[in-house]
Amino acid sequence: MSANNNKQFLLNQIMWLGISFGISITISMLVPFPISLVAIIGVFILLNLYMRKRMMKRMGMGGRGVGGMFGSMSSSSMFGDNSLKYYCMSCGAQHKQAACPKCGSKMKRVGS
Repeated sequence: MSANNNKQFLLNQIMWLGISFGISITISMLVPFPISLVAIIGVFILLNLYMRKRMMKRMGMGGRGVGGMFGSMSSSSMFGDNSLKYYCMSCGAQHKQAACPKCGSKMKRVGS
C-alpha cells in the first residue's frame, strides 16, 4: 500500500513540475525578459500556494485564513510566549536551558 502512495505522490509531483515548467516557458516566450522573470516568480509562488491549500483541504485542515496558510503557528508562539514548559527528568525542576540548572541533567520532558 505504501509503494502505491509513493508512486502516486511522485506522479503528482512530476505533473505539477511539468505544469509549472510549461507555464514558465510560455510566459518567457510571450513577455520580454525583465517582466517575464517577475511574472514567472509570481506564478511559481501562486501555484505553490494553490497546491498547499489543496493539500490542506485534502488532509481536512481547510483554509482558515492566515492560520491555514501558516499551519499551526500562532502569534504567541512566534513571539516567544510559549505555553510549553520543560521539566528536568532527574530532579523535576522547570527550565528552558539545554541542561538543568540544578542538577546538570540534559534529559527533560515537556509539560503544559
